[in-house]
Order: sequence, then structure tokens, then C-alpha cells
Amino acid sequence: MLENIKSNYLIQYIFSLLNQKRKFKLVINNKNLQKNLDINLIDYKNLSRKYIVYEKDGIRKEYNLNDKLVFEGEYLDKERNGKGKEYYENDDLRFEGEYLNGKRNGIGKEYDSNGILVFKGEYLNGKRWNGNGYDSNNNIIYILKDGKGYVKEYYRYGNLKFEGEYLNGKRNGSGKEYNLNGELEFEGEYLNGKKWNGKGLDKNNNNIYTLKDGKGYVKEYYYDGNLKFEGEYLNGERNGKGKEYNYKSKLEFEGEYLNGQKFKGKEYDDGKLEYEGEYLNGLKKKGIKFVNGKLEFEGEYLNDRKWNGKGYDENGNVVYELINGCGKVKEYIGGKLLFEGGYLDGKRNGKGKEYYYNGELKFEGEYLDGNKNGKAKEYYYNGELEFEGEYFNGKRRKNRYKSKCGNGKKKSKI
Repeated sequence: MLENIKSNYLIQYIFSLLNQKRKFKLVINNKNLQKNLDINLIDYKNLSRKYIVYEKDGIRKEYNLNDKLVFEGEYLDKERNGKGKEYYENDDLRFEGEYLNGKRNGIGKEYDSNGILVFKGEYLNGKRWNGNGYDSNNNIIYILKDGKGYVKEYYRYGNLKFEGEYLNGKRNGSGKEYNLNGELEFEGEYLNGKKWNGKGLDKNNNNIYTLKDGKGYVKEYYYDGNLKFEGEYLNGERNGKGKEYNYKSKLEFEGEYLNGQKFKGKEYDDGKLEYEGEYLNGLKKKGIKFVNGKLEFEGEYLNDRKWNGKGYDENGNVVYELINGCGKVKEYIGGKLLFEGGYLDGKRNGKGKEYYYNGELKFEGEYLDGNKNGKAKEYYYNGELEFEGEYFNGKRRKNRYKSKCGNGKKKSKI
């Protein structure tokens, strides 16, 4: 489709609303059209975190929130495939080499944020596999062969993160782990990338926990040293009771873990209670959900979807009821209404509406088995109509676009 578009740029904005990706595309055919596009770029950036500019078919440039180039290279099937380059925030080269299916695969070179070469060799599924690691004086400090060797890992800004033995491209054997401030946090043995036997240390080098055969009471920290998790480990993963904190050091989760996933407990959002109940294999099972501190849903979940229970408005009135995943539902993200409409078997089915994070209507139409399917209307972030037509299995089928250039409606088929 791109080869038929004679344009300077094709900008694809990717919205990431608290882990929910929302997408829309704008085609800039010429400078006059670009000037006439009424887009609040500031509002867009606050939501999207990055955007992508296509220069020509198969070539892509990615930029971050600060308009800094983070990647340029070849794309195929919406993933990095072929040769490419990654960049740090300061515009220094981070990586140059080959990609396959979105991951580093093949020959490549990796640099720290000061432009110093840290690894040169071959990658496999995103992992260093065969090659040499270098220090700041370009001396070889380790050699990897078939994913095996003694390795040093670094944080983004060049501080040592880990040093120890590798096997099959993962931490296996003796090793030491450091925080961003260079303080030793863990020393012991690893198994398949997991801490297995050893001791955890605080910033004063005091022993604060001990792991034996992947079992113990553990504390995990963010890069800056703030507490991230404290709780029980089994088989090198979170299992049993535990507490989880967000980046601002406010309690985020308190309860039990099973197989490294939340099982039963309370979930918080910036210090406010968001969910209280049980988890199974990392998914909600049965409990109470809150929005902005008020009860929103009470009942059972299946595969993390509301299944049996009642939904409430801010005054405590029942506004919907679900039975075996069927009924009418409201979905929220960060306390903001994201979707309202019909459910069947725990998925969006029937008529529904989607909203932007600012509360503006984004989409209204029909769904089938969780996908947009049927007649629909979509709107720009500023409320103007962007599309009116039909969807089939989540893709636009018949389009009528509202032009902002005074040319009326344009009809086409995809």
C-alpha cells in the first residue's frame, strides 16, 4: 500500500495508554496538507511516548517523546528485519547490526552512552552469543562462545550491572549484581537467569536476605535503589506472600505470589486501593475493583476478564451485571473510562464506545468476538470525525474519510 502513496512522510502514531496500545495513522501528502492538519502534537506526545516516520517502503525511523531518534533501519511485517541502528537520548550510537523478527539477530556492535564499544560479535534472539566484550580502553575483557563465558553487563549510562558466568546466553553460575549507584545488591549463584543461591545486601553491605535452592524471603530494588518488592521466593520466582511497590516507593501490591505471579492480595494505584482479592497465575480470580477509591466491580474474573459479578457507579448503585462473561461492561485505565458496551464470553460483543484518555469519544460501533466488526465511526483526538464506514475482523473495510482540506468526502476501499 505504501508504494502507492506519493508523499514526503507517513506518520504512524502509537498510543500506549498504561499498557493499552491505541493506534491511528495520518498520511501527509505534501507541505500544504501538513499545514492544514489540525493536530495537537503536545497532547499526542503526552499519551503516545513515541512516534514513527516512514521515509519509504521498508525503511523506518522511530522517535521518542523528546523528538530524539531512537532507531532507523529496515522493517518487514511491522517488525525490525534487516540492518538497523539504535541511538541513546544524547544521539550517540547504541547498536548497529542485523535484526530478525524484531530482535537483534546476526552480526552487530553495541556501545555505551559515551560512544565506547562494549561488545562486538553475533547475537541470537536478542542475546549476545558469540563475540568479544570490551572495556573503555578497547581491551577485550571477556569472550562469549555459543552463549557461554564470563560476562559483564552494564546499565544504560555505563555503570556495571552484573558480572558473572553465562550459559546459553543467560546468567548461570557465580555472579554479582549491582544497582545503578554501583552498590552490590546480590552475590551468589544463578540458574537459568534466576537468583538461586546467595545473599542480598543493602547499601551498607549488610546481609538482608539469603536464598537457598531458589527459596527465601527476598527484596528487589529499582535501578535507583528504591524498594520494588519484598516477599517469598520459590524456584527462583515470587511465590507466596509479598509486597510490591511502584516507582514512587508507594505500595503497589501486597499479598501472595504463585509461580512468580500475583495470586491473592491487594493492588494499589499511586497509593490508592485499586483491587483487593485473589490472583491465580498472575491473573485476577475473585475480588473487588476500585476506581478513584470507589467500588466499581465486585465478583469473579476469568483470564483476567470480569466474568460474574456486579458493576457500580460512583454513588454505589448497581449499573450492570455480568453472568458468565455476558452483559454490559465499563472498562477503565488509571481511573479513566476506556470502553463501555456489550460483552459476550468475556469479550467485547455488540455495540460499544471507546474513549481517549481525555474523555473524548474515539470510536463508536459494533464488535464481534473482541474485534471491531460492522458499522463504525472514529474520531480524532480533538473530536473531529476521521472515519465512517465498516470494519471486518478489526480492519477497515469500506472507508469514508472526512477531509480537512475542503475537498469533501473521499471514498476508497482497503
